[in-house]
Amino acid sequence: MLACVKWLRRAWAFALAIAFVAAAPAAVAQNAVADFYRGKSVHLLIGVNVGASYDLEGRLIARHLGRFIPGNPVIVPQNMLGGGGIVMANYLQNIAAKDGTWLGMMPNTLPMAQAVGLEGVRYDSTQFAWLGSVMPPAHSALVSWAASGVKTIDDIRRKEVSNGASPKGSFTYTMPAMINELLGAKMKLVAGYQGINTIFLALERGEVETVAVTWNDFEQDKADWVRDGKVVVLVQSSPKSPTLADVPTVEDLLTNSDDRSLVALLLSGNAMGRPLAASPGTPAERADALRAAFEAMRADPAFLDDAKRSRVVVGDLTGASIADAVSRVVSTPRAQVERGRKILE
Repeated sequence: MLACVKWLRRAWAFALAIAFVAAAPAAVAQNAVADFYRGKSVHLLIGVNVGASYDLEGRLIARHLGRFIPGNPVIVPQNMLGGGGIVMANYLQNIAAKDGTWLGMMPNTLPMAQAVGLEGVRYDSTQFAWLGSVMPPAHSALVSWAASGVKTIDDIRRKEVSNGASPKGSFTYTMPAMINELLGAKMKLVAGYQGINTIFLALERGEVETVAVTWNDFEQDKADWVRDGKVVVLVQSSPKSPTLADVPTVEDLLTNSDDRSLVALLLSGNAMGRPLAASPGTPAERADALRAAFEAMRADPAFLDDAKRSRVVVGDLTGASIADAVSRVVSTPRAQVERGRKILE
């Protein structure tokens, strides 16, 4: 009996030793990450104007993420405008330090812009360290200002209407350009607006008649417009939003499978929500620590309370799922890429 007890003690001690040896590298890596970040600032670039939804989510992340990164660095949000996020992505790829101190709120159109070879793209979205998205998958819709008299998709097929958009490469440019090409609409794209809020102001003033929106945000941020019938939803992306059951999807109005595949490419960013990434070349152990910090933040009660106050709907898109989506987009067959490029030129 005594021999059995001694054997069990030895086995237990051996198991503990093995566990300690196995855990030691992880502990050392964690300590190294903490030592690196301690006392540092992490720059969080936001590729849209102040006050837009991407900006609000970026600043929400900046208020909380540092608490969960080993070493607790200070997160400093900064807006960097241009090309629907292309300027920011180029900066992260080619100029920013590759050490885990530079992050970006990446417009979800960036992988598509790379795939079609949009002018100005000098980044490779497969090289970014994708951390995750606070927002769930997005849903697109084209809306009109009701007072303009534009009430149906046929209205924008019969006559020219003005559409407010940010520069080429942005979602607000891509969706109406796609609808013009595939559905025979006659929207005149008034591009160059910096941020969705400036387009909303133009809509109210009657400067433009339609705009593409991320419906998830729009029905919360402009709930009064929806409630009071100030806007009309002309068409939406697939699958249908539960709150837009009677509105056709672009795919509903298409009969050609190649056209539907092109829609999937041009609106591929919807599946990525609003992704956050670290600059290419970030050391693996720091990228892993940032991903873990992002997941911990997203489950944190204080963060969730702040998100609720900020009217941000929190989803569960992981860095791995976004990286997979990016890989699929940049591997789009050449024929579809060529069609997409022609629409966005």
